[in-house]
Amino acid sequence: MHYSRPSIDVLFESAAAAYGERLVGVVLTGANDDGARGAARIKARGGVVVVQDPATAEAPVMPRATIEAVRVDRILPLEEIAPFLTEVCHPTVSHK
Repeated sequence: MHYSRPSIDVLFESAAAAYGERLVGVVLTGANDDGARGAARIKARGGVVVVQDPATAEAPVMPRATIEAVRVDRILPLEEIAPFLTEVCHPTVSHK
């Protein structure tokens, strides 16, 4: 039973329908399994899913649920997510 109004699944599902393989979904810390179903939709449409490493999350339930439900592309500590997104979105940008 959800004690919150899940919204990340709805956002991910809508974005997957609109952007397909051009979409990158990011699941961060959270206290319920919201995000897992939407992440599955992103993957089904050819998109990329990045999940915060549950060991670095303040509330690991959401990232862990996504990892268990979906074959994610990357599991990264929070501080490595932004550089990864920069590389995925702008692969020709040089990082120093």
